[in-house]
Amino acid sequence: MHQSARISAVLLVGLVLNQIAGAANPIRLNSLGFLPTQPKHASIAVAATNFNLIRADNQQVVFTGVLGVPVTHADTGERLFTADFSSYIKADTYQLDVPGAGRSAPFRIGADIYREPFVTVTRAMYLWRCGTAVSGTHQGKHYAQGICHTNDAWLDYVGSPGVRSNSTGGWHDAGDYNKYVGNAGVTVGCMFRAWEDFRSAIQKVPLDLPERGGRLPELLAEIKWELDWLFTMQAPDGSVYHKVSTPDFGGFIMPEQEIAKRYFTPWSSAATADFVAMLAAGARHFREFDAAYAERCLAAARRSYAFLVAHPENHRADQTGFSTGAYPTHDADDRLWAAAELWAATGETNFLNDFESRARGRDHGFEVAWDWGNVRNLGLLTYLFSPREGRDPALVESLRASLLATADDVVKPRAAHGYARPLGERYSWGSNGTVARQTLVLHAAFRLTQKPEYRNTALDALGYLFGRNPFGRSFVTGVGHQPPMHPHDRRSGADGIAEPWPGYLVGGPNPKATDWHDVEKDYRTNEIAINWNGALIYALAMFLEQPPQ
Repeated sequence: MHQSARISAVLLVGLVLNQIAGAANPIRLNSLGFLPTQPKHASIAVAATNFNLIRADNQQVVFTGVLGVPVTHADTGERLFTADFSSYIKADTYQLDVPGAGRSAPFRIGADIYREPFVTVTRAMYLWRCGTAVSGTHQGKHYAQGICHTNDAWLDYVGSPGVRSNSTGGWHDAGDYNKYVGNAGVTVGCMFRAWEDFRSAIQKVPLDLPERGGRLPELLAEIKWELDWLFTMQAPDGSVYHKVSTPDFGGFIMPEQEIAKRYFTPWSSAATADFVAMLAAGARHFREFDAAYAERCLAAARRSYAFLVAHPENHRADQTGFSTGAYPTHDADDRLWAAAELWAATGETNFLNDFESRARGRDHGFEVAWDWGNVRNLGLLTYLFSPREGRDPALVESLRASLLATADDVVKPRAAHGYARPLGERYSWGSNGTVARQTLVLHAAFRLTQKPEYRNTALDALGYLFGRNPFGRSFVTGVGHQPPMHPHDRRSGADGIAEPWPGYLVGGPNPKATDWHDVEKDYRTNEIAINWNGALIYALAMFLEQPPQ
């Protein structure tokens, strides 16, 4: 993931100018639309006084409103007015008409507005599969790749030069074709969490995967594709290789054309702990559908956990000879998550004690901004919402308070932000994925309290990602208004099709609000990655069904 090449200062100036020109429409809103009963807001970036909600088919005015008092948006310096049409609930396709500003992109009001995007974003994981041919059609365009990387992977860097051990399968990680255990961890964790929290809604949505109609629900079948690869990353002693990768990033060619040798790198304790967590979670979630596979998952998780117990130090992989994504991280959060998932899968006291001792540590509690480098929230959520007996009541109450305080820290900046962005003015690599990932904490807080501000803030996260942002555009390929056309994705750059592969969330602004460039070379803001899609799958699943009113 993430090449180290630099974009010239001259090119960057041109990119910024192109982005500003591309955001000519000053009416910025969630281009997917709105659930009937949710708050409905748009940000207007020019001076105006009133607005009309019109039907897109015949321009009939159905609602008229007065714009709110303008506020200066600190991220961009814009004076933003807010259009509020929350009271209008009739399902149809609409536009906002603002005298002096023009008309917005068409959008829908409806209970099912997130169903098709959920399918597209989840099927994007299938289209990321390595070691097999994949294909799909989206908006009349057909996307396909051949069987790839059948020689994964070689053991030269782990002590056996010239020896190959099978490591086919799994997902390509990002805009490149390498495979990383650490980034798989937060991705699989978010997808399992989506299954656990929204199973009934997810099961009603056909994904049209090759496994459709089999013993596994389709979302679990997709996760299993990654778990099957993870088994190949476990060394005989229980340690887990950090990644499978070419020494350097490959060119913009289709995956089946990449024939350079790919190698295992040495183990890391973070990758080993993430492996334990993912496989233990797999044991829990697959048990009712495939008991034998669940037991295989649990046995593998136990073996790697035993290795971690025998090797308590934070051990980072020696990646000498590789310039590809390093994913360096401390393992404390990974070990906590591993203990939580093994306890949830087995109920055994030793795993519970391990988790609770770690959860009471100096850095206990939930985090606002988190990703592959800190998966602590996944472990805390597993523990906090487990139906198992034996938890420490004082720790449960402490974590509950921490969860609500963290959720409040997500809501507060959203309330003050011109585009209602949950992270406020915080931008970093993959900031769009971090925005989507806020929904895990927000939904957990909503479960505990039923306070609508948590759910509404999660909706605002989706609003930002699909068009209520300084660019007035969707950040997801093939979905929403003016989606990215030039993501940093080797397939999209090599297949000769004008439209990029669909369903991928790009990284987004970094390091400031206006710093996003829809240009293939700009891996810093426009790459795609499994961890960002895994978070978006959760966010979309949250709204497949509306709660009872």
